[in-house]
Amino acid sequence: MNTFTTCSLVAALTMTASAVGAQTKTITGEQKTLTATVESIEAATRSVTVKKPDGTYEVFYVPSTVKKFDTLKIGDKVTARYYENVVLQVKAPGETAVDKSASAVTRAPETAAGTAGTAAHQRTITATIAAIDPKVPSITFTGPNGWKYSTRVEDTAALAKVKVGDKVDITWTEAMVLSLDSGK
Repeated sequence: MNTFTTCSLVAALTMTASAVGAQTKTITGEQKTLTATVESIEAATRSVTVKKPDGTYEVFYVPSTVKKFDTLKIGDKVTARYYENVVLQVKAPGETAVDKSASAVTRAPETAAGTAGTAAHQRTITATIAAIDPKVPSITFTGPNGWKYSTRVEDTAALAKVKVGDKVDITWTEAMVLSLDSGK
């Protein structure tokens, strides 16, 4: 699923200062559609490499619940329509840290045109504000498993309301409708 879902973290964290001032902020992503060409298939790991229209390559994992994986061929077109959003919430001091994720896959009935299915993934982590640079302005977060992210912040007034050491829950939700088009 991560292939076609470019994490909206950059947009989210650019707006984190606004989220902090509001205590909770939902950053709604736009729905996008992408058609890519299958370039390689690794059956053992259920990994598929696709070439996107801009010429770049992505590798994604196809869950075992996707029954048509075995019908994929080099050159097939795969279309993904995806949507993502991010919710940021400042944690009160002493609240328990979170690091969890959940996924679901639903298959659609086969049609003459091809097959399709929906995949969704949600991940929530507690991140710590590790650095703030009001001159840039920018903010750096750290989180579980060595996760670290720095970004510019647009709202300098809101940035002034947080401090190094503050905890923020960040929840990413991604949903994708993926279809295998018949023919090339």
